[in-house]
Amino acid sequence: MGVGGSFWDLLKPYARQEGPGFLRGRRVAVDLSFWIVSHSTAIRARSPHARRPHVRNTFFRTLSLFAKMGAFPVFVVDGEPSPLKSQARAARFFRGSGVDPPASSCAEAEGEASAPAPVKARNAIFTRCVKDCVELLKNLGMPVLWAKGEAEALCAQLNNEGEVDACITSDSDAFLFGAKTVIKVMRSNCKEPFECYNIADIEPGIGLKRKQMVAMALLIGSDHDLHGVPGFGVENALRFVRLFDEDQILDKLHEIGKGIYPFLEGFDKAHVDDLPSPSTKSPPVARSPHCSHCGHPGSKKNHSKTGCNYCLVDSLEFCMEKPAGFICECLSCEKARDLKAQRRHENWQIKVCKRLAAETNFPNEEIIRLYLCDDNLDNKESGDRKLEWNEPKVDDLVDLLTYMQNWEPSYVRQHMLPMLSTIYLRRMASSPCKSLLLCDQYEFHSIQRIKIKHGHPYYLVKWKRATGGIVSGGASHNKPELDGASHAEVVGLDDDEEEEEEEEATVNIESADSLDEPDLPQVLRDDDQVYLLTDEDIQLVSAAFPNDARRFQEAQRLKDAKSRSRKSKLSLADSMLETPKGPRPSGVQLSIKEFYRSKKAAGDEAGKKPVVEGESSSSRAGSRKSPPVDLTKRMPKSLRRRLLFD
Repeated sequence: MGVGGSFWDLLKPYARQEGPGFLRGRRVAVDLSFWIVSHSTAIRARSPHARRPHVRNTFFRTLSLFAKMGAFPVFVVDGEPSPLKSQARAARFFRGSGVDPPASSCAEAEGEASAPAPVKARNAIFTRCVKDCVELLKNLGMPVLWAKGEAEALCAQLNNEGEVDACITSDSDAFLFGAKTVIKVMRSNCKEPFECYNIADIEPGIGLKRKQMVAMALLIGSDHDLHGVPGFGVENALRFVRLFDEDQILDKLHEIGKGIYPFLEGFDKAHVDDLPSPSTKSPPVARSPHCSHCGHPGSKKNHSKTGCNYCLVDSLEFCMEKPAGFICECLSCEKARDLKAQRRHENWQIKVCKRLAAETNFPNEEIIRLYLCDDNLDNKESGDRKLEWNEPKVDDLVDLLTYMQNWEPSYVRQHMLPMLSTIYLRRMASSPCKSLLLCDQYEFHSIQRIKIKHGHPYYLVKWKRATGGIVSGGASHNKPELDGASHAEVVGLDDDEEEEEEEEATVNIESADSLDEPDLPQVLRDDDQVYLLTDEDIQLVSAAFPNDARRFQEAQRLKDAKSRSRKSKLSLADSMLETPKGPRPSGVQLSIKEFYRSKKAAGDEAGKKPVVEGESSSSRAGSRKSPPVDLTKRMPKSLRRRLLFD
């Protein structure tokens, strides 16, 4: 939730639509609780008997975020919740269970002891879910940090200090904690772009900075104060907060909480109860008489005698009758309207200040310190703050997911391959080594083509199984942890065993969301050789194997040039076939129909030619006829083939 009162709707006009390539090469902090709660709830709604959906969701989303999007995720875990959040936690429990909360639990907000017993039981279940996901992430080699309190607070601190480039969370109060870039909703396998909010766009857009947003949370409510101040919505809170600068907004709220009216000039700390009435501050402005017929300055009697200067007539009978909703633009009317608006604004200010002064413990200093705190890391749990992405422990992952999800080892290794290939390409880009193999078994072979997937281009890379690689059953003791075991376990079993295992894996994940699951690598067998086809990032492949990428790009340019040339010749042939009847310019090739038609006409004319006197039949018979010229030999081969068979 974060800040109440549809705070996200206020920020939505300033959201940017970003594609999957936005996070490539960037560090991003992930609120782990947000992943566990939101997507596990969606999976359970479709399949109530899903087996540990939080583990399944975390596994596939981490693979997609790391391999497909090319990001470096940092996962942040919630610490000890603040007693101020007991109300929000109780409300979420009853809302998720579909049970109406009792009146006593809604009114209590003193501390953790006031939370109902079911909330504590659910927290124990959620703690076990977090423990499962943390164990999975550590085996994947991802850095995990523990916050002292809110996870989004530590995500925002890392973003504010430049440790990460963005935060993934649905809590809008991340901006109050100091976040600069927040990604609200993101699906890894979706063509639609995701919403990305930048504080550089929000601050000039709505005119609020961090402390002013904290003031809005105090007025309209948040997770730490669900109800806020009665009578305050987003519009009223925004209007009130804009009256003060960021440096003075919190001090002014403290003054109002003590009953001091901050808007009155010429008075020394006037109390809101002793404020003078707005009607006695200044005498009303005398408004000049106006004509009841046309509405312009001057009485009706004067207009009947001297006419109206605004209507530009000499008598009242020619005066224009004022239309409905007529507003006079004279100086006295403008002053009267300005004075009326000023008094209305002052009355609203007095009303708001009296309402705030009547609130007990306003503003809540503990909530302010919570939002402005810049020390949210739990050093005891997190240890060293250094962010490192280690190689995944494939064997431990296989054992863990076989136990938790009942997945087959080959199924786990197949889905791990995109992550392992990404790690391999990054290592080759940083320090090239010809002896380094993917999973100690496959070497880079070639780039097949460019593949567009989910609106983003990738290289379809072909990997060849090295002759000196590890064969089935020949696992080495010195083999790195990212290596799988045998070839059958990496790419699936052969023949009937492979088909049987794929069917079992499909049954085990039938409740999964296909949009989160990454694509499996393709397996090609050519005689005695085995190849893998994987989708890899174009820039990463170009950095790891620049020569191969250069050759592929050159081949693509030649192929495109031939394709353009072939299309131009075909378009020329089509234009020739569709040429209208009439005299054809010399040097232009005839179509096949026109060619035979012209030959037939020439033959008919030759048969009707009269015999010349003195010319014998023998001379005519002995005359040698010139052979016909085959004009099709000058045509391109593709065009001759088309004319022959079309």
